[in-house]
Amino acid sequence: MITKTLPQRTLKKEVSLNGVGLHTGRKVKLTFKPAPVNTGFVFLRTDIKPSFKIPADVQYVKTTDRGTTLEKDGIKIQTSEHVLAALVGMQIDNCLILIDAPESPIMDGSAKFFTEAIEKAGVVEQDEGRNEYVVTELISYKCKKSGSEITVMPS
Repeated sequence: MITKTLPQRTLKKEVSLNGVGLHTGRKVKLTFKPAPVNTGFVFLRTDIKPSFKIPADVQYVKTTDRGTTLEKDGIKIQTSEHVLAALVGMQIDNCLILIDAPESPIMDGSAKFFTEAIEKAGVVEQDEGRNEYVVTELISYKCKKSGSEITVMPS
């Protein structure tokens, strides 16, 4: 069941972090920017001219081996998982993520510095409801090929 009881949220102001990519070793600047309702999370590669947008959407997940890599039209964002975890954990719905390299900075290997940056920027509610899926019955899936299983229960 889909509900819209809570408002969408974005940042009050932009905030930046600097670090190094774990796999590329390149210096990188990442900036979180407020975004309009229903934007979701969108990476914007600013090192490419014109800048290139990659939505953080499952259709663009290229690999999950040693990090989550998003790819669209041959352009990649590597090691996106800690950035996205911080946004989800802070209940942000809409954010532009400007990045001047092909990989997010690793920071300390967690979402801590990204979360602290979001706290520093502040959060603001928006004038549109958040689409939330409410689990009302047991849902199970088992992959016959890998044997992996997942079960979701109402709570």
